[in-house]
Amino acid sequence: MTVTDLARIQDAVAPYWPKVRYVETTGSTNADMVKEGEAGMVLIANEQTASKGRLNRTWVTPKGAQLAMSMVIDAGTDPNHYGLLSIAPGVAVTDVVPQARLKWPNDVQIGGKKIAGILSNLALPNVVVGIGINVNFRPEQLPVDTATALNLEGIDVDFDEFTIDILRAMGRRLKQWQDGDPQLLSDYRNVCSTIGQTVRMELHDRDVHGVVDGINEHGEVIIDGTAYSVGDVHHLRPKQ
Repeated sequence: MTVTDLARIQDAVAPYWPKVRYVETTGSTNADMVKEGEAGMVLIANEQTASKGRLNRTWVTPKGAQLAMSMVIDAGTDPNHYGLLSIAPGVAVTDVVPQARLKWPNDVQIGGKKIAGILSNLALPNVVVGIGINVNFRPEQLPVDTATALNLEGIDVDFDEFTIDILRAMGRRLKQWQDGDPQLLSDYRNVCSTIGQTVRMELHDRDVHGVVDGINEHGEVIIDGTAYSVGDVHHLRPKQ
């Protein structure tokens, strides 16, 4: 699956994203937009050959299997606000795919398996927000057994229409982030599957075990009363 009518997408999302480009292949849409992007730009790629996810992990983008794109927005002027940036794109995906839930901070999952990855890069005065959504995979294409795709979960989409829906949702949610709208964090908490979970969190120097009490106003995860801003969370058991 791939973009078939770029002009239709451009017209439909123009109020949020006035410049949408499409390329067949690139190393990384995020890297491209960090280098040359301007606020309001979107770059969609049919294939990425050198993309990265959180914690510098390789992110696989097979040709025609994923909606892979990067969006550029104004970073604003308050650095204290950046902590909430990671939650907005994930909430946008759940707006379009209501079956999805978010593992802190922004792993988009269905049934505990990952369908999308999100990575944001500061490129002041802008922020580049990259996302890859697994749309149409064969089982053998999945990089790990903890991943899935929309089609494998019984969700079939029209690629162009899905792209439009995601970009519109991204535009709305990223505007909430820019405006400091408290509804964004409230909606994130409602779709965050990590809240209430017993977890193991990998930090750079140790592991932390405990129960997630919630997400604070900075978007940090609270484990047994202590807030953490960076780390890799593993759910240890399903919530009852």
